[in-house]
Amino acid sequence: MSASSPVTFTWAGFYDGLRLVLPLLPSFAPFGMVVGVLSAGEGLSLLEAGLMSAMVFAGTSQLVALGAWGSPVPILAVTLAVFVINMRMAPMSAALAPWFNGLRGWRLWASLFTVTDHSFALSVNEMRRGKRDAALLLGLGVPSWLSWVAMVCLGHVLAGVVTLRPGHPLLFAGLATMCALLVTLWRGRGDILPWGVAGAAGLTVQAVGLGQPWPVLAGALIGSAAGAWRDRSRA
Repeated sequence: MSASSPVTFTWAGFYDGLRLVLPLLPSFAPFGMVVGVLSAGEGLSLLEAGLMSAMVFAGTSQLVALGAWGSPVPILAVTLAVFVINMRMAPMSAALAPWFNGLRGWRLWASLFTVTDHSFALSVNEMRRGKRDAALLLGLGVPSWLSWVAMVCLGHVLAGVVTLRPGHPLLFAGLATMCALLVTLWRGRGDILPWGVAGAAGLTVQAVGLGQPWPVLAGALIGSAAGAWRDRSRA
């Protein structure tokens, strides 16, 4: 389909997204359960952990927030940490502008809310194939959101039974899935510059002693800037 074709929003697109994301949902389970276990350890109730997961819907941000938890809770520090780590969604959402620009009202806001690293990677891949049905993004996001909340709550319930030691292989499942999705986004040697710059920026920030969320944010923003410069140079 031509890139000039109008953006649509149909049930068929939603089901396409659902079909794509269902095989990935099991990989989210360990990560979600870890967040649930940590939430219980920090004294959050099951309801509080569930509401946090439903409203924030960002695993890395939730882990960073829980890491900064204390008594009393440093509200400003936690809020700033979540804000900074989620800023990486801005350049990601900008890449999906061809779909978002065709949406209005609840379709736009629901789609924006459910954007994750995984749904972004899958959506960009489908967009490059000429897909113009923006409901695919919501089809990816809604099951991911429901699965995430369910797994966090399950981890909270099992907090006294399940213990995953640091470095446990299951904790790598979500990252491994994301790495596999990156393979489908590779478009050749032209991607070496933004990808390499993003990786180098993240590693550099981590090497100087700055912990999360700064390495992720630096990689996202500097890598996006490098990609924009590359595309501008080609124009």
